[in-house]
Amino acid sequence: MASPLKTGKQSVNLASAPPRVSKIRRDPPPAVKELVVRDPEERDQWEVIVGVLTFALAMFVIIFAFASYSGWSPSKHAIQVRVDE
Repeated sequence: MASPLKTGKQSVNLASAPPRVSKIRRDPPPAVKELVVRDPEERDQWEVIVGVLTFALAMFVIIFAFASYSGWSPSKHAIQVRVDE
């Protein structure tokens, strides 16, 4: 068997020497922000509400745009209200 070659450096005994203290100054770590955990059901309810309102608004805009394109206008129609006493 071949024996390893000797190097010029001496081996370091890590068990006997105390660890060196780092002299690099560092800022303390930033404070951890608290995460607010919302109820998944409440989040789902808000997502449904926003989705329904967005869909309703989109339908209103599409219908109003089509009516305007076809020449219909609410100003062409008069509403008459009769009050029976």
